[in-house]
Amino acid sequence: MRMAETHVLFVEDDDVIREATTLALERDGFVVTAMPDGLSGLESFRARRPDIALLDVMVPGMDGVSLCRRIRDESTVPVIMLSARADSIDVVLGLEAGADDYVTKPFDGSVLVARIRAVLRRFDHSGGPQNGAGGGHDDGPDAERGVLSFGDLEVDTEGMEVRRSGANVALTPTEMRLLLEFSSAPGTVLSRDRLLERVWDYDWGGDTRVVDVHVQRLRTKIGQDRIETVRGFGYKLKA
Repeated sequence: MRMAETHVLFVEDDDVIREATTLALERDGFVVTAMPDGLSGLESFRARRPDIALLDVMVPGMDGVSLCRRIRDESTVPVIMLSARADSIDVVLGLEAGADDYVTKPFDGSVLVARIRAVLRRFDHSGGPQNGAGGGHDDGPDAERGVLSFGDLEVDTEGMEVRRSGANVALTPTEMRLLLEFSSAPGTVLSRDRLLERVWDYDWGGDTRVVDVHVQRLRTKIGQDRIETVRGFGYKLKA
């Protein structure tokens, strides 16, 4: 998909920020639908199905965190939260609600565009993750078909599906990429910085809370004891 065809839903109640950011994104070739509150944002999302959503945490009608939850209930479209304070609990709440990343206000337009493009690269503009981590765990026939087995957990790296005890597990594309990274090196400790680089496409330092919250979300879906915390170093998938 060409960048000019990428539709951004932008929910922001500050008129100045909304107008300036919309203009900046449009200059970079994005198609932007800007809404001043959460309820109109939800209506626009359902009507137009954007490629990515930018949600300010503090908007009237329905706050950004609640809006993110509603979007995540209906879609795996990528979501970036906008928060006025980097140390705010709102950041963690947004990530726990299903957001893929966040940007702190005030932000530079080029930084926001870089984050959007990084997320879209991960999602490959198709609602699913790109082929990320490689490798395998099992040398049997399933592994040849791209199916990796870890106890009751099966990861289909070609079909981008996950099953636990035979039942399908619904993952967001970011969660899928995270699991692919772990399953490519079972038993190997992966640092937060490596995960930020490989999963979030950061080639600069990022907030490791993004990793921690996504690991916790992944644990709730594939089993709390499946991913082990190695204190001071990172995480590893139990082989």
